[in-house]
Amino acid sequence: MAVVSPLAKYKLVFLGDQSVGKTSIITRFMYDKFDTTYQATIGIDFLSKTMYLEDRTVRLQLWDTAGQERFRSLIPSYIRDSSVAVIVYDVANRQSFLNTSKWIEEASFDEEGDGKAREFGVMFIETSAKAGFNIKPLFRKIAAALPGMETLSSTKQEDMVDVNLKPTSNAANSEQQGGGCAC
Repeated sequence: MAVVSPLAKYKLVFLGDQSVGKTSIITRFMYDKFDTTYQATIGIDFLSKTMYLEDRTVRLQLWDTAGQERFRSLIPSYIRDSSVAVIVYDVANRQSFLNTSKWIEEASFDEEGDGKAREFGVMFIETSAKAGFNIKPLFRKIAAALPGMETLSSTKQEDMVDVNLKPTSNAANSEQQGGGCAC
């Protein structure tokens, strides 16, 4: 009789300001869809997905939190027992980026967030739920970095894309002309 190993379960909590795309990232990952209509998450939403990584299977429990200030007091209870906190910001909303340090501090209760994730030397991958860009690689990278997955941390990087965040001359011109996407 074959030995069946227990399914490893990991809790991933998505944090960030209101309307930065937390739900959109999860929806793209779960259903490969993007909904253009905005509907605020009230309190928390929970989804679960099994992933197959080479020789292992993991169950990801995705906790989608509300970004509104009125739900902020609930965040510590959502973070409790989580394996990963995914901090999300909107590249078109500078304030949401500036608020990431506040969200990291909120999630940092274990040895002060392991030195606040080595003073922000945290894992980073830019995604677009709308375009479907880097969504699956984000979850592969997270899953490969989970406790007990060290042997897979050399996961294939062929579908990972490095992003240069330095503004181009087109981006500078777009900002001067009143905003808009410089894609």
